[in-house]
Amino acid sequence: MTEARELLAVAAEAAAAGAAVLAEREDVAPSGRVLRSDESGLGTKSSESDLVTDFDRRSEQAVRAVIGRRRPQDAITGEEYGTSTPERASGIRWSIDPLDGTTNFVRGIVYYGTSVAVQGPDGDWLAGVVHAPALDRLWWASRGAGAFTGRASAARPGADDAGQTGVDRLTGPQGTRAAGLLSTGFGYDAARREQQVSAVVELLNSFGNLRRLGAAALDICMVADGTVEAYAEYGIQEHDWAAGALIAEEAGVTMRRPLAADGAAHPDWCIAGDLGVPHEQLRPAPRETRP
Repeated sequence: MTEARELLAVAAEAAAAGAAVLAEREDVAPSGRVLRSDESGLGTKSSESDLVTDFDRRSEQAVRAVIGRRRPQDAITGEEYGTSTPERASGIRWSIDPLDGTTNFVRGIVYYGTSVAVQGPDGDWLAGVVHAPALDRLWWASRGAGAFTGRASAARPGADDAGQTGVDRLTGPQGTRAAGLLSTGFGYDAARREQQVSAVVELLNSFGNLRRLGAAALDICMVADGTVEAYAEYGIQEHDWAAGALIAEEAGVTMRRPLAADGAAHPDWCIAGDLGVPHEQLRPAPRETRP
């Protein structure tokens, strides 16, 4: 427990460093205005719609700098720079998404943030922080100590969480599915997207409506805080779900993590909350139900 709380403090500092880079967007262009390529170093990865910017890269560098200074023997896996493992590794590994919601970020839509999670030698996720600078919102959790949210500019994760002014303990959705919202996302590949759309159409029979906000980490955190009733997406990467999944679990939300870290090579369902249908009925079927 003590180690998890100490790791939470590092995660919060690292996420704040990454989010501070993202906050520089307001110096370049106000929210609501699309960034030009000369303002952001805009490029693409797997497709024309899979965007990357200098902000993604600089944010990850800032996150890595904090972890490297505070925890030099830990391994780090990041979206932009892969995995780095020290010579005398501690067994602790960090999973970071420096800019979850890059498309939103480029287009001036405020749903984006930095996600930082840490995993112990036994595979348990120990701490996670999601920092959304444009919303001034922070979500965080450490294993066995609950999940919380508060203003990013004021909250101090790990420092008497429940006793801080303006900090709320998360307890998950309180409404019904029939009147509630299902949150999801869609991939960049057309064939993958077709599968996702077909599955979501079926799931919507259990919900009042659908939201697609464009940032998986924030989506999962919004199940934890009760903004939406459930989240389901097929084929996302570990860095997308790592921090949010622990936050949701510590809020008392049922969480299903993908079996593999690489959601491109080994696509699987990531689910937060109650979908109203057995997981084995999902299409494509979850990996553990396949022969």
